[in-house]
Amino acid sequence: MCFYSQLTKDALTIASRFRAKFSESQEFTPVTLYNAFEFPKTPVIADYDRDNIVFFNWGLIPSWSNDLSIRKYTLNARIEDVTVKKSFSGSVKNRCLVLADGFYEWKEMVVDGKKRKIKHLITLSDKSLFAFAGLYSLRKGINDLKDSRTYTILTTEANETVSKIAEKKRRMPVILKQEDEESWLSGTDHREFSFPYSRELVSLQLVRTERDFTLF
Repeated sequence: MCFYSQLTKDALTIASRFRAKFSESQEFTPVTLYNAFEFPKTPVIADYDRDNIVFFNWGLIPSWSNDLSIRKYTLNARIEDVTVKKSFSGSVKNRCLVLADGFYEWKEMVVDGKKRKIKHLITLSDKSLFAFAGLYSLRKGINDLKDSRTYTILTTEANETVSKIAEKKRRMPVILKQEDEESWLSGTDHREFSFPYSRELVSLQLVRTERDFTLF
């Protein structure tokens, strides 16, 4: 799964890597922990405007829904059945890149004789930027609800690195190879991306504060 990520590079580095400019550069500051359950605004590149990096909220609100609470259940979408889930089926052709340079998983371990869930940061081996495969929804405000731009991150079977940490669910976000990002945005069949990330990922165990044990 993927409910916590980071984007720690500066705006200029991000813009250069993705060959796009921030439409609202003043809104961006590097972030060491995005918590999906807070439905944060994070940088994405949408298929309809590939030259600009914009800000969408994490937690997809389908165009037909008037209930904001649905976001709690649409933070991730399983790529294997995304076309048959009502929450996502209308957004399968709405493609975006969700920008990141790391994400977090928790591994159950015994520490000081107690079972703990230990925080791990997972990155590319060179700590470089990458993109999760995302789907988005553009929704017009209805009644008291405002217009919204929201997204979900697709997940797939975990690769070896992530499986050693996420031992129970064995899921991971779909991380796009750089050479596949344009293909994703162009609407290539989503099933072609339903495989574990094949390039090297590394994990770093983090135990610094009590919060690292309890935030999951």
